[in-house]
Amino acid sequence: MARVKEQAIELIKSLPDDSTLEDIQYHLYVCQKIEHGLKAVEEGRVVSQEEAERRAAEWVKSSGRKQR
Repeated sequence: MARVKEQAIELIKSLPDDSTLEDIQYHLYVCQKIEHGLKAVEEGRVVSQEEAERRAAEWVKSSGRKQR
């Protein structure tokens, strides 16, 4: 937990002095999503581009919409 706190502090220090609270929240959110994505990759919880396209096509097909 201390590591996360230190990362947040470093991120905030790296932002411009006129950053808003919304700016800080956004940057923290993006960093969190990147961390989750990297963890997913490490754990093998990923699919190839081809598999993602296949799944998307199946999803569109099952929704009753016509594909382009």
